[in-house]
Amino acid sequence: MYLLFMNKLFIIIILFFISSCSLNKVVKHHGVNFLENKQKKLEILRSNKNDIVSLLGIASVKSTFDNDVWIYIERKTTVSQFTSLGRKKILSNNVLILEVNNKGLLVKKTFFDMNDMNNLKLTKAETDVMNNKNNFIKSILTSLRQKINDPLNKRRAK
Repeated sequence: MYLLFMNKLFIIIILFFISSCSLNKVVKHHGVNFLENKQKKLEILRSNKNDIVSLLGIASVKSTFDNDVWIYIERKTTVSQFTSLGRKKILSNNVLILEVNNKGLLVKKTFFDMNDMNNLKLTKAETDVMNNKNNFIKSILTSLRQKINDPLNKRRAK
């Protein structure tokens, strides 16, 4: 009788754990949803600041140089298969860089996806002062590439 009870209890516990497992992928999303599709709606010299904010929302990063530079980020991660012991896998990592002139019109639009960021050729030259927009964009893209290569920050500084 006791053995029969223990077998039933064991089966109930196993069924409870199996029923609580989800077969669907859990995707964590940060930033602007569907950034690639939304950025196609923006037109250079036709879209203004209000159009950009209504379509994409407030920028993740704003900076002022000769023109305003607005940076929008989208990142999707998921926990990979059971065999990799729950390591995170990056599904998409997109960056949109917009330049808005002093009249409020979009003058330049640059879109980077995960493949573009992995293929970036960064210069080895260093400057003492970060005072132009190329160095600012380079530092943002470098930090994003570092996060792509090491999303959980497992590498230790030596």
